[in-house]
Amino acid sequence: MNTTDFSDLRAEFDAFVRGKCEDGSCETTSDENAEELDEYAPQFVDELGDKLLAPYHSGVYISRLDIKRIAEAIDESLPIKERKKMIKALFRHTTRKEYLEEAFAEINRHLGGRELIYTELANEFPASKYIFDGYIAKIRKTQKMLTQIIEDFEEIEPTDDPLAF
Repeated sequence: MNTTDFSDLRAEFDAFVRGKCEDGSCETTSDENAEELDEYAPQFVDELGDKLLAPYHSGVYISRLDIKRIAEAIDESLPIKERKKMIKALFRHTTRKEYLEEAFAEINRHLGGRELIYTELANEFPASKYIFDGYIAKIRKTQKMLTQIIEDFEEIEPTDDPLAF
């Protein structure tokens, strides 16, 4: 191909972009929902994200697709973003204990599935059993943490005002 063909194509593309963006509709934003993500989130969300998303703590790697599936299982819709932002968005408006129980039950299903995989791998490769046993112990510890969060969770009503008498 001739390089002049590319320069003509580039000039044509630039003209097209200028023509389409004259009305200001082509402004770029880094994140349309940035304000929404910076909203208040319950106190446990940041620590939950740190513990749940780090395989060192939880024993499993939870991918963006896993978080998306968890959200869909509890009838929530989440866009695919960074994992920590997705966890924050999933629990941002948590005010009911039932919602938290549903979400954690789905997370526990995912953790349980990984535990089954680790058990199968440990049985198949006995020399590596001690490694998988460590991951399984971390999964169980994470599941206990989720149960403790549910027990400690206090429901709040949007109309509750701690300063009102």
